[in-house]
Formats: sequence, structure tokens, C-alpha cells
Amino acid sequence: MLKSVPKSKITARGQTTLPKPVRDALGIAPGDCVHYFIYENNEVRIIPVRPLSDLFGILKYDGPPVSLEDMEHAIAEGATRQ
Repeated sequence: MLKSVPKSKITARGQTTLPKPVRDALGIAPGDCVHYFIYENNEVRIIPVRPLSDLFGILKYDGPPVSLEDMEHAIAEGATRQ
């Protein structure tokens, strides 16, 4: 769904303030960083930069601990199947 938000002006120094609805949608606060992506049709997307620590615990594994050797073996086995 496309949602319209207030516009913002560009200053002489090329700066702008992201409107609050945009900051809220991105989940960003003062001091956070954003990354800009420019597409061929001149469409620009803004993506929040998240610290690597935000990924901690994102993957769940309920099985027994796996050794590094077991992981390397599984990687090698998977690579030979392709």
C-alpha cells in the first residue's frame, strides 16, 4: 500500500529532514544511519543500516550442538551434489 507523507525541503547544503512518518516506518532515531539505493528509473529507496548485533538469535536451531568438522562436511557434501 502506498502511503503519502508530508514533503520536506532540501537546504542549500543538500540536507533535508525525514518526516516523522518516514522515520517511524524505517524504525530510525537520531544518530542512526541509512543507506540510499538509486535505481535506473531514478527511483530512490532508503534502507536503515542495522548493526550486525541485531542479527543475533535470528536463526533458531533446536538440535544438538554441531562441531565445526560436521559443518564443513555438510558444506562439502552439499557442494558436490550441485
